[in-house]
Amino acid sequence: MAVWIYPFTPPLDTESVIWASLLLICAIYLAKKVWPFTPWAKKMIDSVPYKDKNGIHILVGNVYQYNENYHKAVSLVQSTTPDLIFFVETDKAWENGLSEIEKDYPTQIKLPMDNTYGLLLYSKLEIQRKEIHYLIDEEIPSLELDIKLRNGQLITIYAIHPTPPVPGENEKSTDRDAEILLVGKKSKENHLPSLVIGDLNDVAWSYTTELFLKNSEMADPRRGRGLFNTFHAKVPFFRWPLDHIFLSEHFGLGDIKIHKGIGSDHFPISIKAVLTKRNDTDTMKANGDEKEEAREKISRGLNDED
Repeated sequence: MAVWIYPFTPPLDTESVIWASLLLICAIYLAKKVWPFTPWAKKMIDSVPYKDKNGIHILVGNVYQYNENYHKAVSLVQSTTPDLIFFVETDKAWENGLSEIEKDYPTQIKLPMDNTYGLLLYSKLEIQRKEIHYLIDEEIPSLELDIKLRNGQLITIYAIHPTPPVPGENEKSTDRDAEILLVGKKSKENHLPSLVIGDLNDVAWSYTTELFLKNSEMADPRRGRGLFNTFHAKVPFFRWPLDHIFLSEHFGLGDIKIHKGIGSDHFPISIKAVLTKRNDTDTMKANGDEKEEAREKISRGLNDED
């Protein structure tokens, strides 16, 4: 049987109509998932004037371990002057390549590694507590820091780079999901204002990221503002948001920005977050089933033998 949709198309057989309908349904579904990350959607975090005294300016970037454009990263740091820098995929060569910025950042945490999971963190602000964790994998570090703002207020920063699902290496997303959700659990239980930063190897609209937001009750500054894509820097027409900075309800947003490439496959992202006296953040909350699912995912990651 053929269907004639005059005057736009020639006659279509039943199979073509079915496939076209399925593609339309998929397009509508994906549009619905991405809609919250457009400027026309509701913002989760209010925009507020940025103040150094009760704010923090953070720069996050996956530098790509085999990238040797160290000068581009140094130039970015010198031109933007953030309070805190978190670079991932950093080995010993990257540590040496960034040595020029150390004079401006008295506090440094260096975990260079050759397995693409090295971390380098530089801070102008005082770090009062530092914990280095290997939450899911003994070869993948993460950081938990209590940092004192210029007004004396303490905040917590969780800096992570969980492993992505990679064919032939890590077939499932079990480890990544577990680490993201475990850090969300830590943040929810923390009485201090907190941020989760890093390359999460997961897009902003994924099921896991949304489950993280519900269980942590943190907010995504992208929602209501734009996609702010960070990957793939070398493929102009296929990009999505993999690098994130999530905020607890205590913060307002001064600014969020994607920066020019530094030779990596990721663009750096920066944010200016401000502690506010009034909480106008629109967070999501997990129901009973979602809390149980998060617990199960964390348990599977912690007990995964693969």
